[in-house]
Amino acid sequence: MKKKFPIGKKRKDRKTVNEKPDENIMENAEAAPEENPAENAAPEEGEKAAEAQCGAEDEKTSLADRLEKAEKARDEYLDMAQRVQADFDNYRRRNASLRAESFEDGAREAIRLLLPVVDNLERALEAPSADEKLKEGVAMTLKQMLGILEKRGVTVIDRKGEKFDPRLENAVMQVDASQGEPGTVAAVLQKGYRMGDFVLRHAMVQVVAE
Repeated sequence: MKKKFPIGKKRKDRKTVNEKPDENIMENAEAAPEENPAENAAPEEGEKAAEAQCGAEDEKTSLADRLEKAEKARDEYLDMAQRVQADFDNYRRRNASLRAESFEDGAREAIRLLLPVVDNLERALEAPSADEKLKEGVAMTLKQMLGILEKRGVTVIDRKGEKFDPRLENAVMQVDASQGEPGTVAAVLQKGYRMGDFVLRHAMVQVVAE
């Protein structure tokens, strides 16, 4: 025969049974070790330090690259500036040389145009005249003209008795060997002129036949 218990007691026993697991849970909770915030924070700080170090290294590498590029650009610009300066110096020298040559060409052409005037003044002095004042004036004019030509480096080509040189003279006539050594200039029919090494006008001469 089953023993009956009062209702209130049965509930009390049930309550006691149900309370034990709660006490065990509390005890386990109290016995569990507490987590250390510092230990959790340590890995994060290490990662941040590593990231900072990597960032610093990247920054150093970036600065080194930029410095290398800047030095390379500097060398390129310096080389370019030197080449431009050299080209400008060459241009200036060429320009100065061209100006000097152009000036000399103009001077030679102007003097060449004056040579017939010199020829006429010399003919006027050789012509007989009773007017001494006129001849004196012509002589002074010729002297002045020859002085100007001399200052410009103009010299007369008058090589009578010397070996004929086609670079300086034009042979317009030949004479027999009785008038000189064969191949030499027998007479100068018209004076020649040169300015330095440049022949302004070849002399017209007679040459002894060979």
